[in-house]
Formats: sequence, structure tokens, C-alpha cells
Amino acid sequence: MITIVSGLPRSGTSLMMQMLAAGGMTILTDGERRADEDNPRGYYEWERAKLLPRQPNLIAEAEGKAVKVISQLILALPASYQYRVIFMERSMAEIVASQAEMIRRRGTAGPALGREQMISALRVHRNLVMNWIKAASNISLCVVPHHDLLSDPTSVSQTVQKFLGLPLDVAAMAAQVDPSLYHQREP
Repeated sequence: MITIVSGLPRSGTSLMMQMLAAGGMTILTDGERRADEDNPRGYYEWERAKLLPRQPNLIAEAEGKAVKVISQLILALPASYQYRVIFMERSMAEIVASQAEMIRRRGTAGPALGREQMISALRVHRNLVMNWIKAASNISLCVVPHHDLLSDPTSVSQTVQKFLGLPLDVAAMAAQVDPSLYHQREP
């Protein structure tokens, strides 16, 4: 079984990976992307995940582990494996605001779309991914709302632990949630 942590960018996937690691789960990460101002505790990414569209069987390296696979790449998961997907949900407005702030800090250019166009495009993408996941017979799904995680980390950690069916340390998982790192909030 492979555990996938996914979601739209800036939806809390790094936090969930951090929680799983603290809870005692083996994670697949290479540490290449370093912590920064946008993710001060790290990204918990595995660079080889970017190769999945061309080399889907690389996912075999994640057998028995948790790995972060961004929503754009989840459609490349081969059907020959069993997956448990923890999909992080966050307000589209907060995602767009967080992405804009990250782009501003880095001094780079983002997509040439207005806020509402970006929200619409993200919503279409999210729906496509969720429909694909729900139609797959080899995937179990647990959706974790970002807001719920921040407001009640213990309850969400218990839900995730039960979904995974592993003896994870729920208190250690919940202790990873730091509301002071929640910057882009909807009014």
C-alpha cells in the first residue's frame, strides 16, 4: 500500500507530511527543496515524483510509505498499485492569496490570470482530480479540510490515523499544527 498526500498547491500538503512523520509513519522525501519563508518547516517533497508522467512505476519506491504527489501529477499514478490518498482541501481564495504572496517574495511571475480566473481554473482542476480519484477502484480517499485541521488538529489526526489503520502517535501529529503559520486567511 502506498499513502499519497495530495492537494492543490498551498493547501497544507507539507503540514500533513510533517504530521505523518511525527506520528511515526515512514515518509519518502529527499530533502532537496529546503525550508524557506513560505514553508519554514520544509516541503517534504520527493523530486522524482515530477517524473511520474514519463516513468509512472517510480511510485513503487513509495510502497509502505507516505509520499507527497501534487494534484497535477496524481493523474499519472499507475493503476497497478493500491493507494490511500489524503487530499488536502483549502479555500480557493486562500490558495490564490498564498500563491500570490509566495510569487511576490520570490520576485517571479505567476500565471497571467486574474484572481477570479485563477480560482475558476483551480476549481476545474480540483474537480477533475477528485472525479478521477473517486472513479479509481485502487484508491481509498480521505479528504482533510485545512480549516478543520487548524481548528481541531487532534480530531483530524485521529481521523487520519483511523483512515490509515496504523498505530500512529496522534498527539505528536496534532502537535505539528502551528496556527501562527496560517497567514493567508479568508475574512
